[in-house]
Amino acid sequence: MAKKLYKSRTDRQLFGVCGGLAEYLGVDSTLVRVILVLFCLAGGSGLIPYLICALIIPNEP
Repeated sequence: MAKKLYKSRTDRQLFGVCGGLAEYLGVDSTLVRVILVLFCLAGGSGLIPYLICALIIPNEP
Protein backbone atom coordinates (compact mmCIF):
# COMPACT_ATOMS: atom_id res chain seq x y z
CA MET A 1 0.00 0.00 0.00
CA ALA A 2 1.39 3.39 -0.99
CA LYS A 3 1.81 6.17 1.56
CA LYS A 4 -0.50 9.14 1.15
CA LEU A 5 0.03 12.69 2.29
CA TYR A 6 -2.69 14.06 4.56
CA LYS A 7 -2.98 17.03 6.90
CA SER A 8 -2.73 15.79 10.47
CA ARG A 9 -5.78 16.00 12.72
CA THR A 10 -3.83 15.35 15.93
CA ASP A 11 -0.43 17.04 15.40
CA ARG A 12 -1.51 20.48 14.22
CA GLN A 13 -0.78 24.06 15.11
CA LEU A 14 -2.56 25.93 12.30
CA PHE A 15 -3.72 23.69 9.47
CA GLY A 16 -1.88 20.42 10.16
CA VAL A 17 0.39 20.67 7.13
CA CYS A 18 3.67 20.35 9.05
CA GLY A 19 2.33 17.48 11.16
CA GLY A 20 1.09 15.62 8.10
CA LEU A 21 4.32 16.19 6.21
CA ALA A 22 6.32 14.98 9.20
CA GLU A 23 4.24 11.79 9.42
CA TYR A 24 4.69 11.22 5.68
CA LEU A 25 8.47 11.70 5.84
CA GLY A 26 8.88 9.85 9.14
CA VAL A 27 10.53 12.74 11.00
CA ASP A 28 9.64 14.82 14.04
CA SER A 29 7.09 17.56 13.34
CA THR A 30 9.18 20.09 15.27
CA LEU A 31 11.95 19.70 12.70
CA VAL A 32 9.51 20.40 9.85
CA ARG A 33 8.17 23.46 11.68
CA VAL A 34 11.68 24.83 12.31
CA ILE A 35 12.56 24.41 8.64
CA LEU A 36 9.34 26.19 7.64
CA VAL A 37 10.13 29.11 9.97
CA LEU A 38 13.65 29.36 8.55
CA PHE A 39 12.24 29.50 5.01
CA CYS A 40 9.72 32.13 6.05
CA LEU A 41 12.44 34.26 7.62
CA ALA A 42 14.59 33.91 4.50
CA GLY A 43 12.51 36.18 2.33
CA GLY A 44 9.11 34.63 2.98
CA SER A 45 9.69 31.76 0.56
CA GLY A 46 7.91 29.26 2.82
CA LEU A 47 4.64 31.08 3.42
CA ILE A 48 3.06 30.75 -0.03
CA PRO A 49 3.86 27.01 -0.44
CA TYR A 50 2.50 26.41 3.08
CA LEU A 51 -0.78 28.14 2.25
CA ILE A 52 -1.07 26.28 -1.05
CA CYS A 53 -0.50 22.97 0.76
CA ALA A 54 -3.11 23.94 3.36
CA LEU A 55 -5.65 24.32 0.56
CA ILE A 56 -4.66 21.32 -1.58
CA ILE A 57 -3.70 18.53 0.85
CA PRO A 58 -6.78 16.66 2.13
CA ASN A 59 -7.50 16.10 5.82
CA GLU A 60 -6.65 12.78 7.42
CA PRO A 61 -9.59 10.37 7.07
